[in-house]
Amino acid sequence: MDLVADVLEISGVRGTIGARMEASGTWSVPVAACTTAVLHVVTAGGAWLGLGDSWLELAAGDVVLLPAGPSHVLGSAPGTAGPAVDPAVVARAFEAGEVIRFGAQPARTRVLTIRYDCDHTVHTQILGTLPEVVHIRGDQGEAGFDDTVRMLGRELSHPRLAGRAVLNSLVDVLLVQLVRAWLPTRAGHRGTWLGVLGDPLVHSAMEHLHAEPARQWTTATLASALDVSRATLSRRFAAATGQSPAAYLTQWRMDLAAVRLSKTWDPVESVAVAVGYQSVPAFSRAFARSHGATPGRYRAARRDDGRRSVSIP
Repeated sequence: MDLVADVLEISGVRGTIGARMEASGTWSVPVAACTTAVLHVVTAGGAWLGLGDSWLELAAGDVVLLPAGPSHVLGSAPGTAGPAVDPAVVARAFEAGEVIRFGAQPARTRVLTIRYDCDHTVHTQILGTLPEVVHIRGDQGEAGFDDTVRMLGRELSHPRLAGRAVLNSLVDVLLVQLVRAWLPTRAGHRGTWLGVLGDPLVHSAMEHLHAEPARQWTTATLASALDVSRATLSRRFAAATGQSPAAYLTQWRMDLAAVRLSKTWDPVESVAVAVGYQSVPAFSRAFARSHGATPGRYRAARRDDGRRSVSIP
């Protein structure tokens, strides 16, 4: 079982193409803070990323992810004050995937920005557990990472049939490859969801919970399935993830239920049974504690949000 894929899917992480920068000479682009994760791919040349008082040099093939979407600057050199850019133009470019050009053409530097959003009502997340900046150099990723970066560059430079579909697939692949490349370097993430990846016993325990979320698991039955003591499982699970097995199972069940309520018209009774509750009142109470609304009200609110987000020509 692929736990990372499970969590990415249940949290609805999806990437969209943002602004593209094509630049020569001196340039600088301020990127406003946003509620999505922001990823920059340098497909040609080089650039600098400024975050607060620190600057990070980016070379061709590099990818940098800012999971919290803070305000930052991209430019040709640290502290460079490039040509004035209308903030409205920058915002529109990021929203519509437009190109921002600086200096003489053809450009020496090309930077693609991708935004990754997710279902923020889901509690089990990966993006929120990543550090403030994740920088993967072009020669640091595993096999295929640089190929994906080159494919993105080619698709953008030479648009072809169904190019948007190709790009949408590539941006999702790139995020997975970035996480793969970063994980071996991780440190200090015990006590978060990512801690599960550092403890084989906890990893196996979580695989059982994900495979059969409706099973009436207890810490004792889970420990028995793993052939360890209840005390050992409790200690290591809490150390790795910051939660008890029972607390994590409840969270995972409520996330599964939230997605099913949002995406289907299955009766609440069916959703309750699917996540291990034979009593609808007990399920409703647990769901309200987790998501701040009863299943029916949550479903209605999500449907209303969906209707408001649809643009009618």
